Amino acid sequence: MSNRVVCREASHAGSWYTASGPQLNAQLEGWLSQVQSTKRPARAIIAPHAGYTYCGSCAAHAYKQVDPSVTRRIFILGPSHHVPLSRCALSSVDIYRTPLYDLRIDQKIYGELWKTGMFERMSLQTDEDEHSIEMHLPYTAKAMESHKDEFTIIPVLVGALSESKEQEFGNLFSKYLADPSNLFVVSSDFCHWESVLWNGFTNELPSFPQRGMSIIEQLDPVSFSNYLKKYHNTICGRHPIGVLLNAITELQKNGMNMSFSFLNYAQSSQCRSWQDSSVSYAAGALTVH
Repeated sequence: MSNRVVCREASHAGSWYTASGPQLNAQLEGWLSQVQSTKRPARAIIAPHAGYTYCGSCAAHAYKQVDPSVTRRIFILGPSHHVPLSRCALSSVDIYRTPLYDLRIDQKIYGELWKTGMFERMSLQTDEDEHSIEMHLPYTAKAMESHKDEFTIIPVLVGALSESKEQEFGNLFSKYLADPSNLFVVSSDFCHWESVLWNGFTNELPSFPQRGMSIIEQLDPVSFSNYLKKYHNTICGRHPIGVLLNAITELQKNGMNMSFSFLNYAQSSQCRSWQDSSVSYAAGALTVH
């Protein structure tokens, strides 16, 4: 049997972010240096997955809360943009490449997840086409650089889950979220404005995203679901967020005390009328008390 190591290339480097390691390192350092670490150590973060020109500075607010001295495994939950998926999928490779250094997938945890029968395998093509996980890899590498040989990643592509499936996956991931040496990265842009405007909520523009953010901060998956149904807000990471909220709910039942705070909010451009289109980004962190 072959022991060949299979790698996923950094397929969006050179377009969504620079392919130059030194340049990328300098950019990430610049963004991180302007941010405070007020919620450290984070047990989970929510951060955007757009091109770094648009959201690099916003994402820094989340990654600044990561403590590399305690983090040993990083679960990255990203939504599927290109393939229909009703469950979650695991990668078929061993290594995720970044312009900074290679990240190793935790095959032990993958084995545990695979045994549940709840996951599909994504093809290399699907893996390399998808940007929602990849956009977190350079930031993960940068945040963890002082312990770069001491951690693994667990990438999970999250499909269009029903509420009951979000609860099932939340229950499954809750035991991993309970471990202080694990970090969950939830990949989501926040609000695609043209869809909000088409859905007739123009008069609520100023408070619209803040309402979604405050509902997430309440850590209640049911309220979050109801918000999405009411406003049809296209938070593209709504299913990964739903999984995280359900995992948190499971741990709270067992007496674990946690809080989530959004630390930054940004828009790709200002949106003031129905003709405008804009994407907004939010970065936040979950801490355990």
